[in-house]
Amino acid sequence: MDRTVIAYVIYLVVSIALTAWVARTLSRNGRIFLSDVLHGDEKLADAVNHLLVVGFYLVNLGFVALYLSGDATIEDTRGIFEALSTKLGVVLLVLGVMHLANVYVLNRIRRRGVMEREQRPPVTPQEWVAPAAGA
Repeated sequence: MDRTVIAYVIYLVVSIALTAWVARTLSRNGRIFLSDVLHGDEKLADAVNHLLVVGFYLVNLGFVALYLSGDATIEDTRGIFEALSTKLGVVLLVLGVMHLANVYVLNRIRRRGVMEREQRPPVTPQEWVAPAAGA
């Protein structure tokens, strides 16, 4: 079997496994965060969480597939490790950037919701008070 094909197989297996692991971790822990962002609406949090996970899979697996091809034929075992370290390193960086982007966007949404809650009075006003004289 060609060493380049061996490197491709290892790259695909490891990349898909890492993508699935990160997606499961984000899904499990992100659900709690989404529930807070969406003011306790569990059904909406589950739906948004599922959509985010599907999008995460599509973007990352698409990147893994596009990044599969190599420029050169791998001649020896050392070449396999060098090609894999480069490809997997880039995949890990993309996974990390995707994760941080998701957390950043959700945190912005959460902060906006907290600011809106703080601007509303806890109870509706019951009467009007005239401004003090001389003020």
